Amino acid sequence: MPGVKYSGRLSDRELAGVLPPAERLAQGPVAVIECVQEIPCNPCEKACPFGAITVGEDITALPVIDRNKCRGCGVCISRCPGLAIFVVDGAYSADEALIMLPYEYLPLPAAGDEVAALDRDGRPAGRARVVKTNTAAGLDGTAVVTIAVAKDLINVVRNIRPPGRDKVYICRCNEVTEAEVRQAVREGARTVAA
Repeated sequence: MPGVKYSGRLSDRELAGVLPPAERLAQGPVAVIECVQEIPCNPCEKACPFGAITVGEDITALPVIDRNKCRGCGVCISRCPGLAIFVVDGAYSADEALIMLPYEYLPLPAAGDEVAALDRDGRPAGRARVVKTNTAAGLDGTAVVTIAVAKDLINVVRNIRPPGRDKVYICRCNEVTEAEVRQAVREGARTVAA
């Protein structure tokens, strides 16, 4: 499978380089940085209160996480403009894991809501329960939603879809849905602008 540059999602090889080992997952919350594009960006490094994330002098370098320093606080999640950071907690319970993820849609889900858990391709991967939604002022406007999922989904789920939100967005910035694109094509559109 081609990497994120050509497919829009991380390849299995790219994922293998960023996912924490099972031993670390069992120790409690830890950040997962699914950023593999060398672009000028370093807000995650500056946001980490524990110095667990390093980008370095060359801000086009990929962020590196020291999992021994990471406490899983989640501050880095809301600071990442690429929505590429998550916190996972494999020690939450015997059957469930927690995943903290960035969420930029309104209305925000509430604690206790049952939602569809989505994989990196936006496909349903199972069910999730919203544990907490954090919109604290220090989060730069990006809410952080914490969900509980079946333990075997800890490295699979990376988004959610609350009930009643069955639209698939092609362009989130302009809120263009898949249905609107299909309708435009049926009506003769043959370019992105059309």
